[in-house]
Amino acid sequence: MIRVLEKNVADKIAAGEVIERPVSIVKELVENSIDSGADSIIVEIKNGGKSYIRVTDNGCGISRNEVETAFLRHATSKIETAKDLNAIETLGFRGEALASIAAVTHTELVTKTREAKVGTKLLIHGSEVLSNSGTGCPDGTTIIITDLFYNTPARQKFLKSDSAESGQIIDFMSQIALAYPNIRFRFINNGNIAFSTTGKGDILNAILSVYKLSEYKDLVAVDHRENAGSITGYISKPSLSRTTRRNQIFFVNGRVVASKVIERGVTEGYKERLFEGRYPVAFLFIFTDPERLDVNIHPNKREVRFDNENEIIELVSHAVKETLGTKAAVIEAKDIFKDEVSTPIKSKDRAENQIDIKQILSTKRELPQVKETLRPYQETRTEEQKQEQPLVKEEREQTLPQKKAEISIEKPFLQPFDFDELELTGAIFGTYITAVDEKNFYLIDQHAAHERVFYEKLVSEYLTSEKVRQPILTPIIIEAPLAVKENEYDWLDSLTEMGFTIEDFGQNSYVIREIPTFMDLSEAEDFVKIYIDNVTEGTNLNNTVVINKLITKSCKSAIKAHDYISMEEMKALLDQLKRCRNPFSCPHGRPTFIKFSQYEIERMFKRA
Repeated sequence: MIRVLEKNVADKIAAGEVIERPVSIVKELVENSIDSGADSIIVEIKNGGKSYIRVTDNGCGISRNEVETAFLRHATSKIETAKDLNAIETLGFRGEALASIAAVTHTELVTKTREAKVGTKLLIHGSEVLSNSGTGCPDGTTIIITDLFYNTPARQKFLKSDSAESGQIIDFMSQIALAYPNIRFRFINNGNIAFSTTGKGDILNAILSVYKLSEYKDLVAVDHRENAGSITGYISKPSLSRTTRRNQIFFVNGRVVASKVIERGVTEGYKERLFEGRYPVAFLFIFTDPERLDVNIHPNKREVRFDNENEIIELVSHAVKETLGTKAAVIEAKDIFKDEVSTPIKSKDRAENQIDIKQILSTKRELPQVKETLRPYQETRTEEQKQEQPLVKEEREQTLPQKKAEISIEKPFLQPFDFDELELTGAIFGTYITAVDEKNFYLIDQHAAHERVFYEKLVSEYLTSEKVRQPILTPIIIEAPLAVKENEYDWLDSLTEMGFTIEDFGQNSYVIREIPTFMDLSEAEDFVKIYIDNVTEGTNLNNTVVINKLITKSCKSAIKAHDYISMEEMKALLDQLKRCRNPFSCPHGRPTFIKFSQYEIERMFKRA
């Protein structure tokens, strides 16, 4: 039942809903359709939504005696008391949207409940009801909005071009269609169907229907549960990345959100798998207890606040790491080597293929980034190889101990990829170890694999062993903000555990007399300053400077390209690699091995 909220309840809502542009209207009307229980929603716009918006659904409809009430401020059927704000499960709840829309447009509502014999047609211009009459119509609701800002020209002049406004609506419709794959969405722009989904609940099918990018068919499914909640969706292999986060779309309890917390979880999950400045593709759906988050932050409801942000970061991070440890996420040859030359179009096919030219050109501009991403490291590595001498056999034998020592930094995540299924067959160019299983051929980069082994050993030593300190001749004086000074007992012990000897040295100063042996003077000073700058934000730095040094050290200590090693050494390397927390990439983000399927090899020989 639609009711006007009492004043004490309305005052607790983050009110102020203002219709700024057409996408605001589409968002509110589509969310109302979803809340009504609809399983089919049609959205049509013209001129970027400035002149015409229509949203049609087959939901529960509105009874005739409530249609006018629905357009009053703070009239809603979704909450009743202030207590309901603590566990909001619907997309809408404020009861402001219809009133705000009707105030600045010509609005026509046609609706019918399943129990009613006839529907209702309501006309409102600028909040004034012109007519309320019965009409024949199917079950559900249709709202037609025309002449946006006809009575507020000051707002009208700030609208952008038709294409810019329609672009924002397309973005919203694309996201909401993914959030509800069990609903059939159809989006029509200026008479043309932009996209249509099946409503069968298949998220990947919805992603492909909406975004129409063939490379998305290789996204890897995510399905993970913890006490903090559950997370499903799809993420890209490390071989597919972007230069921005635009292709990271997050949903919390069915609501499209922008969240730095979830972004951080994704970044943690892909740590050491992507080069700096590259971002994976991610469509993630998080479901958590409504009482553990607050959606009443901003009128647009895109911002949410979690009661325990660290739990959500860990939930997302663990889900990503678990997914990237599956066979489906292993980088394959087809992910690296893409056909960059289009097949020539035969003259008889030209007419029917002409419509796809824009799509082809768009795909060309957004070619996979792996080769571009790898180039800087490959060029650096080539220069290093010119200067470095191959390891002698004695050094290699020391470098590759035969003992199966435990080298994991933390409890390994699920890794359905089974290294024990691999059969070593040899090596090529003194650089790449070859292996096979029943249906695939693998090339293992011995340098990248050994880097990973060394890196995890060094980090494990750093995190677990007793730290050796080195005294410094001239102590380092560090100044700290007063806010940090107040919490010094929370972070001084952490620095001590890292290998620093640091003491109070005045009102807001500290003196460092000893530093870890694996850091030089400037690195130690920089690290402490960075640590103090971030300690008030609850950031767990875990000594970034040290980790970077360990990456460099692992690179220098590892077997190089063109170092010829024996079959026994290859087996020992693979045995150590499978024990790593992340055996799939080196600390720099390069893949340690690539898979060639039997089908791909047969295609090379024109057998398939």
